[in-house]
Amino acid sequence: MSGGVAPAPGAAPRYRAARVGGCLDAQVERGPGGAIYLRSTEALEPFPARLTDRLAHWAAQAPDRLLVAQRDAEGRWREIRYGAMLERARRLGQALLDSGLSADRPLLILSDNDLEHFSLMMGAMWAGIPFASVTSAYSRLSRDFAKLRHVFDTLTPGMIFASDGATYGPALEAVAAGRAVDIVVARGEARGRGARRFDDLLAVRPTAALDAAHAATGPDTVVKFLFTSGSTRQPKAVVNTQRMLCANQQMLRQCLRFLEDEPPILVDWLPWSHTFGGNHNTGIVVFNGGTLYIDEGRPTPAGIAETLRNLREISPTVYFNVPKGFEEIAAAMEHDAQLRASLLRRVRAFFFAGAGLSQVVWDQLDRIAESAVGERIPIITGLGMTETAPSCTFAVKPEVAASGHIGLPCPGVDVKLVPVEAKTEIRFRGPNVMPGYWRDAKQTEAAFDDEGFYRTGDAVRLADPAEPALGIVFDGRIAEDFKLATGTFVSVGPLRARVVQLGDPFVQDAVVAGIDRDELGLLFFPRLDACRELASLPPQADRVEVLHHPRVREKFQDLLDRLHESGTGSATRPVRAHILVEPPSIDRGEITDKGSINQRAVLAARAALVDALYIGAEADPYVLIARRAAPSRAERDAGPAAA
Repeated sequence: MSGGVAPAPGAAPRYRAARVGGCLDAQVERGPGGAIYLRSTEALEPFPARLTDRLAHWAAQAPDRLLVAQRDAEGRWREIRYGAMLERARRLGQALLDSGLSADRPLLILSDNDLEHFSLMMGAMWAGIPFASVTSAYSRLSRDFAKLRHVFDTLTPGMIFASDGATYGPALEAVAAGRAVDIVVARGEARGRGARRFDDLLAVRPTAALDAAHAATGPDTVVKFLFTSGSTRQPKAVVNTQRMLCANQQMLRQCLRFLEDEPPILVDWLPWSHTFGGNHNTGIVVFNGGTLYIDEGRPTPAGIAETLRNLREISPTVYFNVPKGFEEIAAAMEHDAQLRASLLRRVRAFFFAGAGLSQVVWDQLDRIAESAVGERIPIITGLGMTETAPSCTFAVKPEVAASGHIGLPCPGVDVKLVPVEAKTEIRFRGPNVMPGYWRDAKQTEAAFDDEGFYRTGDAVRLADPAEPALGIVFDGRIAEDFKLATGTFVSVGPLRARVVQLGDPFVQDAVVAGIDRDELGLLFFPRLDACRELASLPPQADRVEVLHHPRVREKFQDLLDRLHESGTGSATRPVRAHILVEPPSIDRGEITDKGSINQRAVLAARAALVDALYIGAEADPYVLIARRAAPSRAERDAGPAAA
């Protein structure tokens, strides 16, 4: 690897120029009960009333500029430019109006990211008709379609768009049979139902009724319903308004000032059923007159090849991904000169969200960039959620950024830090925060405190308690934390991060067990491909053969031993573990389609395995016991004879 000049040893690292602002400092107030209030010292600047105003602006200013592109079956880019997208949006908006859609009968979209999906989002927004992009996992990975039925019953849609009638046919049959709902498909046929074609909607000509509908939209207009992951209960429909989206895009523009310097170019796979991809990234493109290349890859061993192919061809100006994606890309850049050259050519910043980026991968990205181009690429993150459209805090100072740091509030966002048991919960208030959950007054009321702050359930801590303005560090989910039988409090988030870091590349994630037990236990979700390679087994070897292989078991035994030895007390020192053969289930809420594991759902679904960790564990061949573990309380009580 060559091409750049790394800084001399001991010299301060050099970072690529990327203008930032907005969340560089904060005002601090202390309230009753130990509460701390933080607010950016920079005011939120005016923002448009509607995101469609930005589409119209760029269609007038740069009609031939590329807005969105997707590869066709032959690998060529299909392109839609700003002027053409505005025309498509108006035609589709008229077709949706003609179909009698409304907030009570919205548009439901069953599709991965594609050009038709994007066009429908713009068309629905133009007409003031709410839509819901539903994760494909509920249709394509689910076996019982229970969550998709819940989505349907919550929204009562008047139209369902499916990108492919054959692919989504079983899901359509499961939820739409006997219902008064129009079906529209882009390709294929919907079995057992007459379906309209997407191209038929696109052929409709706009009328004065569309102009009136668009003129009636404003800051309080509902744009979409985004569903929470539903990992601990049924998904909730988060109301997203024009005010939320536009306020958050202005916050982003002030924090990531480099977005003003040139039209952003994105190569992005993040699903539009989630706020990161569907609000944050698509919004950045439309708001700032940028270009989105739809990446049909995924951050998995099988899916990363398509992402790498796209990044070798298209050089983004800012690159977004989840930590697993950056891990795969960093590994590929070590030996792929074309990938390094293309990705690092003009990228101003890397941005991750959805989970914590391990410091190992962070350092690897810094090292690769310094070697290849002579400077580091700023790595930016923050904290946001579906209910806040999404961004609320950013860590934008590269010289102090590190894994776990989430920075300071965006302009316009009030942050409240509240002691909750042994943790500190972060709460948000601002124009980007939802008005509530659709058709769920009870959960809406419970979501806000008496000052109108949204209760996130996320735990944080101050980087320096004496200087709150130095920033905030993420500290896991409050609902995940628990106490051992001794009363010792276990902070799950940092422990899981340590397990994944030490277990790389063999551990996908881990769940921490031990509620009301004497000792900590772990449930390992393994990376099967890495374990199969370790065992020198062929690709067709099944999960049981791979995970029971002596080399694999010894690798996990060694990991458990290292975790136990490096722990500083019973709350950080796991004693026993189980390697899970069965992968996480989306139907049971154990995993989202972005790969996030839900601690509570796994523990509930696998209660018998948790019991096996503690009851007769020493005789269970599937349970690992730390070889340097101290005797359990039961063994100590039994005396020397038992030992």
